[in-house]
Amino acid sequence: MNKPRCFLITLAVLFFAGTLAYSLPAQSTGAAEPAIVLHAARLLDIESGKIVSPGEVLVEGDRIAEVGTSVSHPAGAKIIDVGDRTLMPGMIDAHVHLFLHPGAEDMQTVRESVPERTILATLAARADLMAGFTAERDMGTEGAGSASTAVRNAINEGLIPGPRLRVCANAISILGGHEDAIAFNPALHIPSNADYANTIDQLIEVMREQVKEGADFIKIYQTGRDQFIDGKFVTPFQYTEAQLAAAVKEAARTGRFVAVHATNEPGTLYAAEAGVHTIDHGFYLGDETMRLMKEKGIFVVPTFAIQEYFADHAATPAAAAFEHRLLDLHAANFRKALAAGVPVAAGSDVGPFPHGTQARELELMVKFGMTPLAALQADMLNGAKVLDWQGKVGDLKKGYFADVIAVAGNPLDDISAVEHVAFVMKGGVVYKRP
Repeated sequence: MNKPRCFLITLAVLFFAGTLAYSLPAQSTGAAEPAIVLHAARLLDIESGKIVSPGEVLVEGDRIAEVGTSVSHPAGAKIIDVGDRTLMPGMIDAHVHLFLHPGAEDMQTVRESVPERTILATLAARADLMAGFTAERDMGTEGAGSASTAVRNAINEGLIPGPRLRVCANAISILGGHEDAIAFNPALHIPSNADYANTIDQLIEVMREQVKEGADFIKIYQTGRDQFIDGKFVTPFQYTEAQLAAAVKEAARTGRFVAVHATNEPGTLYAAEAGVHTIDHGFYLGDETMRLMKEKGIFVVPTFAIQEYFADHAATPAAAAFEHRLLDLHAANFRKALAAGVPVAAGSDVGPFPHGTQARELELMVKFGMTPLAALQADMLNGAKVLDWQGKVGDLKKGYFADVIAVAGNPLDDISAVEHVAFVMKGGVVYKRP
């Protein structure tokens, strides 16, 4: 390991040691924590789409006990006034990669060991939490296997700060497919960033191994390399409808679901026919695909932020032109999906761009056709459904986890407010305050 990166990791360990004392609850006293009353100039009722002014939230333990313009103030309650800000549910990112950071993805997985990548993933988790994302779905460790299970468990046990996580270990792909190391000398046998499965039997075998190692859901790469050929957007599919249907059935057997990376037809259609839980990216969805997605309640997770980043940070003018063309295609098709009533959840694909900056995704969803309220509801209400935590997160209601953030201004007037998070609480624990 080079000295700068070793120094970075050492600092990270020391940093966590210093932050745990104030960011995590006491584990040894057994004494009940006092109630907390949060007060702000405004509060977003995400379900009704209305702003309540002023706004208060009563937190008891790790749950919300009361919400309104004025709540009970129990004796001894701690009052936290965040001032001229808007209280709202913690944001949810339904597509993240904690084990990636800016730079060439394939070289990260070759040069960096799994322990090193796991340490960096804990830093990414903290950055996302501090940006107001209190729940996330990690869409693959890109070659680090089930290391995401360890990060999730450490967060759940209060050992490190981070969002609530749903994790899937590696994604699954075909030999020579998406995320395989096809750009390297084949004689070197560089391993894929995904787990190989070419048949139904192999899919089921890999899925069972991932479940054994702690996966909450299964991610499958359904489409391969995107290209424009003679002016036409072309992407090969990787699995047939029958293969995906078998994977969906196997996942359901253990109470899990399948999410797919799918950018174009016919791969997106096969995924919709098979009844997957989400279609992530979805650059182009055909009319029949959109109809099935609406009918079956299959969410599209558009991931605009990563496309914008790739377009703005391309290595060559030709690569930049390709990414901008792809983004334009995606934006136009997204508007059609909205008109067709396709369910939408927010996911940024953060990792290849810096963690903690993914609130940009909500701004782009608004730019490409949603209202600020619709984008926020896609993030919070639909995000909770995608993570299978509806009724627990994504809203400020009695009995929900006390995952609360505060942003400057009114996000219904200016969605960019989500990039200015001044207060973060997760499960009744304050991690950031003005």
